[in-house]
Amino acid sequence: MDRPPPSAAGHRRADPRLVRTGTVCTVLSVALVVLVAVRWSPLMSVDRTIADTLHRSAVTEPALVHVNRVLTDWVWDPWTMRALIAVTAIALWWRGARWLAFWVAATSALSTLVQNGLKAALGRDRPQWPDPVDSAQYAAFPSGHVMTTVVTCALLLWLLRLKGAAPLWWRTALVAAVVSVVGVGFTRIYLGVHWMTDVVGGTLLGAAMASFSILGYTAFRGRPAFGRASLPRSS
Repeated sequence: MDRPPPSAAGHRRADPRLVRTGTVCTVLSVALVVLVAVRWSPLMSVDRTIADTLHRSAVTEPALVHVNRVLTDWVWDPWTMRALIAVTAIALWWRGARWLAFWVAATSALSTLVQNGLKAALGRDRPQWPDPVDSAQYAAFPSGHVMTTVVTCALLLWLLRLKGAAPLWWRTALVAAVVSVVGVGFTRIYLGVHWMTDVVGGTLLGAAMASFSILGYTAFRGRPAFGRASLPRSS
């Protein structure tokens, strides 16, 4: 079982970047939830304008719709993201980093509970079209695809930092993460199954959860949120 090093107390100071990110994203998330719940007219108008514009394009581009459906249903599907987390957690457990494996898996599971709880609480309708190009079930806010992708990518990037990944690998992973988050958000709006604010909400909530999860592990286990040390092994 992985244990904190003797100098753990020196690593318990919260990383200010993560504190700022988590705090800002939480505040913005709460504000957006309130605005969506009361259906603030200016925001709803922006949602409708963006949705209408992209839908008009989608109905005339079946090939592009097919590409977006493959990306959203397979590459960036929440179950694909959860599978990545499951494989990662198993690998960490096998290496002896059992607390870290548990923490990563628990964060992913909690993300799913939070997004489904908010969907149930807000009950926001998805966009409705006379000529839909795709369909989706359950409530709209927040986007589960986006929130799951943000949490997954953030956790994997964090683990790469803990492992001390080479700069080239880190930059490649960072680019892949950004492309994934932006890409999955676009597919959900383009396919007409989410509003723009659903995607923004999923991004903010996912970033807030990932930030506080990393901070929580740092405080609980006494390991730096970012560092060049290798992942822990059992002693």
